[in-house]
Amino acid sequence: MAEQYFTEHDAWIPPVYDMSQAPDQVHSYPLNGTHLDVNTVRDPSVFARVAKWCPDGSVALAQCEDRTFRFLRLPEELLGIAPASTPTASLPRDLTQSAPILDYAWYPAASVRSAASFCFVASIRECPVKLLDASDGRLRASYKIVDHRERQIAPHSLAFNVGANRLYCGFEDAVEVFDIHCPGEGTRLHTTPSKKSRDGLKGIISALAFAPDAPPGLYAAGSLSPSSPTSSNIGIFSEDTGEAPVMFVGAEGGRHGAGFGVRASVSQLMFNPARPYLLYAAFRRMTSIFCWDLRGDVGVPVEIFGAHPMPISGNARRVREAATNQRVRFNIDYGGKWLSVGDQDGGISVFDLAAQSDPASGENAPQPGPTPRTTPIMQFEGHRDAVGSVAFHPLRPLLLSVSGSRHFDRLESESGDPSDSPSSDSDDENEVAETAGANSAKQKQPPAVTISRQRPQPVALDASVKLWRFERTAGLSNPGDV
Repeated sequence: MAEQYFTEHDAWIPPVYDMSQAPDQVHSYPLNGTHLDVNTVRDPSVFARVAKWCPDGSVALAQCEDRTFRFLRLPEELLGIAPASTPTASLPRDLTQSAPILDYAWYPAASVRSAASFCFVASIRECPVKLLDASDGRLRASYKIVDHRERQIAPHSLAFNVGANRLYCGFEDAVEVFDIHCPGEGTRLHTTPSKKSRDGLKGIISALAFAPDAPPGLYAAGSLSPSSPTSSNIGIFSEDTGEAPVMFVGAEGGRHGAGFGVRASVSQLMFNPARPYLLYAAFRRMTSIFCWDLRGDVGVPVEIFGAHPMPISGNARRVREAATNQRVRFNIDYGGKWLSVGDQDGGISVFDLAAQSDPASGENAPQPGPTPRTTPIMQFEGHRDAVGSVAFHPLRPLLLSVSGSRHFDRLESESGDPSDSPSSDSDDENEVAETAGANSAKQKQPPAVTISRQRPQPVALDASVKLWRFERTAGLSNPGDV
């Protein structure tokens, strides 16, 4: 079967995913292993926190633990790209930053075929927001956020509006809005009247998401501060109304009443691309994903997605909530039908968003009874460590996943037992003492204690990148690992 390649003149068609059986692993490689240069020292603590596709699907960019952005080396023939049509081979392996990376976002019209649009914005700690050229890492523009003590503030969340002419940056108790064509200072929108006030959206704005094809300028903002008894930590805003929120969404259950949010920090927000009135939210240290319909009662979620622990490789998982503060990001395909998310044990789950009928009614009546909980239609073992991010390809039925997390307990198990060598020495001394009949007091001396001055460094059990294909190709065998 001949490979089909996409050109810039082809019309976009949503990919069709075959969920009848587990996907094929078509590509895999360790992020800190064989793909490094000869002169590069392998760092076992390096892993990718999140990976995002370029909007045209030509390349994928990963945010790594070692303050770098890395272009993931993926086979172009699997991405449906003609090898001679894109200059992906000339892209740098990584783009090193001066400080830890907080967040980044591709320009919505970015394409490797267009040098002018091939860029992304990045939030670097204690630095202005940077607009970087993706081809070589050059700084194109910078956008300053300065607090009352004239310190540079790095936002925790970044998002472009639907028109791609404004950049929204979330930080503590405010959202800074920049005109992308005018670098410098922006307009500050306070999400709460004051620090002492209990009204509004308080805390660090950790997640931003714009609704596609919804009322103009509608976007959602979430906070790291858990919902209080008097307010929610997810608000809906509009570009037209400015600081005034349109509504608040939340509530773990009907007993809390409208306006009371989920008692956890918001880690990610995302609207359904095909049904922009559906808002999905993930929370820190929670395995469930909540969904609200903005046309109805936003005080109660219309659906909750949660994966039950499943046996993997013959070992049953323990039933528990997420025990890590690491962000585990979910993703929805561009057709709005499938939702995928990883977990801290290396598993990947896929949910069918079209299984439930449209929850909203014309009268906007609240949903009777408890909120339905949806289980995944597919679960499979993806990695041997926490899956920090999954991402659907915009043109092909492919899913990209990256894994890795910090482990300090492995260092103790890998170090040898300090009592081994002293015991062998004492045995020799006993033999000498028995034959010579002297120096018996020497055996009772306590062993020397050695204190290491080196700080323990974390290691990643599985810092790998994998590409999964949800497609059955006739006449081709399973390609396996590349």
